[in-house]
Amino acid sequence: MTIKDTPEEWEIRATETPFVGNKTSVRTDEVVMPDGSVVRRDYQVHPGSVAVLALDGEDRVLLIRQYRHPVRQKLWEIPAGLLDVPGENPLHAAQRELYEEAHVKAEDWRVLTDLYTTPGGCDEAVRIFLARDLSEADGERFASEHEETDLEYARVPVDELVRLLLAGDLHNNCLVTGVLSLVAARTGDGLDALRPADAPWPARPFES
Repeated sequence: MTIKDTPEEWEIRATETPFVGNKTSVRTDEVVMPDGSVVRRDYQVHPGSVAVLALDGEDRVLLIRQYRHPVRQKLWEIPAGLLDVPGENPLHAAQRELYEEAHVKAEDWRVLTDLYTTPGGCDEAVRIFLARDLSEADGERFASEHEETDLEYARVPVDELVRLLLAGDLHNNCLVTGVLSLVAARTGDGLDALRPADAPWPARPFES
């Protein structure tokens, strides 16, 4: 048996979209089960996201603290954002988010990991990049709005982040997944063996 996620699509008898929001929507599908029964499945339709684990020369990760209304908490996170344009190159989106949220640029980019955030109720796919060789971006800072006007910043050593997330003090999925993937990559074949930044992404195909 090969341990690998594979594409599959069960028959859909009917579908509707009862809610359409600014960036996402909710879809209801009537799906045929293996036993022949038909059940309704509601899920959020999401354009996809990118996130950036930016690692500086002192082995610290760039973090942003942001208010997240659905969970009523301020969460420490890594820079991230939506794939606003269908077919957008995820690397370009990640570079944009790192600039807009932190006014930072990076010379070395790798794919750290890909994930589905909540596959039981949302089709959001996220690609997490590792960015190294950091420096301050050129030009003026991006004009922020809404929650982003209240951002806080920190650079935290990797070892300290591991301790904090295992203690239950950090909860953002991209931060937790990114940090643990970084540690795993280091103990495996090393960071330079990670996939290139333009590696294919079947969950969100893109133009080069």
